[in-house]
Amino acid sequence: MEAQKQWFKDWFNSPYYHLLYSNRDEREAAAFIDKLLAYLQPSPGALVLDAACGRGRHARYLAEKGFMVTGIDLSIESIKVAKKLENDHLSFFQHDMRLPFRINYFDVVFNFFTSFGYFDTQRENDNALRTLHHALKPGGRLVLDYLNSPYVAAHLVPSEVKETDQVVFDISREVQGRRFLKQINILDRSKLQRSSFTECVQAFTRADFEAMFSRQGLRVLDIFGDYHFNAYDEDRSPRMVIIGEKPVIN
Repeated sequence: MEAQKQWFKDWFNSPYYHLLYSNRDEREAAAFIDKLLAYLQPSPGALVLDAACGRGRHARYLAEKGFMVTGIDLSIESIKVAKKLENDHLSFFQHDMRLPFRINYFDVVFNFFTSFGYFDTQRENDNALRTLHHALKPGGRLVLDYLNSPYVAAHLVPSEVKETDQVVFDISREVQGRRFLKQINILDRSKLQRSSFTECVQAFTRADFEAMFSRQGLRVLDIFGDYHFNAYDEDRSPRMVIIGEKPVIN
């Protein structure tokens, strides 16, 4: 299988993307965010960025906690949905996170659930991380939640079929070089039509992220291995939850 260049532009704007991932565990996500907030201890009314926010479910939860939250996402269709949630504490913008956004502005920047590593070149991934870094105030903190590549490679499910609302998803997965590829062939029974998309995520390791953070001048404070904040273990942890800090320059 081969991923189309900038595959995410079409796939994240597709209604099938949201249908495939509609069963994500909201309670687990809320519990994870609560643990992050207890760890980070942001001030009441802190300025928060949710980068790659999708339709805004996590941004809305953060705003309900009393923070001033901004969500950005490349998908215009997702932002159209998210904008219906806007209020005095919550706003959304269509934005490519490879480009700068509000320099030295936010107290905390979140990048949830492997919403990174989509780009074709290391330069683009560095640009995205630079945006997250520059968006932080000095002393601000970044939470980047990524899959744990060695664990995912060892537990890869080569193929599966899912059906939701008369839509059949025939899914194949493989490791190709240092990338995870997921081919999604779709049969929509109600419309009698087929379509196909390929997800591509870089198989970044802990060492890769430490090097990328260092290049941007971000200090790594902690790396957790799951949403319960257990210690990171390369072989056993399903996630890499990286907590970084933008140093204060005297």
